[in-house]
Amino acid sequence: MTATEIVRGFYTATQAGDGVALLALLHPDFEAHTAPGLPCDAGGAFHGPRETLERVWGPVFAAYDTAPYAETWHETADGLVVVTGHYRGKARATGRPYDAEFAHLWRVTDGRISWLHQYTDTARWQEALR
Repeated sequence: MTATEIVRGFYTATQAGDGVALLALLHPDFEAHTAPGLPCDAGGAFHGPRETLERVWGPVFAAYDTAPYAETWHETADGLVVVTGHYRGKARATGRPYDAEFAHLWRVTDGRISWLHQYTDTARWQEALR
């Protein structure tokens, strides 16, 4: 599988809400760098699949009915996968919808996702909670 095909699995798993499939895609040394200002204290640097699931995706999916929807895909000569798109969903507490652009940078090592750097419009996320 190409790096792009492996990364596509992330979007499939998150859209299905499948934490088991998501964890299976991640390298044991996975690192995530998420946008400062994300709600649920989910912005920052996280190490390992479990920490990222417990401190980023778990709290976010508890607070939002949401998923990322990819729109463009680019793979560089050195294997970096760049994906742009939108997070779409609603805050569970308020029912308010939101739509926030994102750019994700990915690395794949030994057939598994090893690194993510996320950029997103965190103001849109926050507005849905108010």
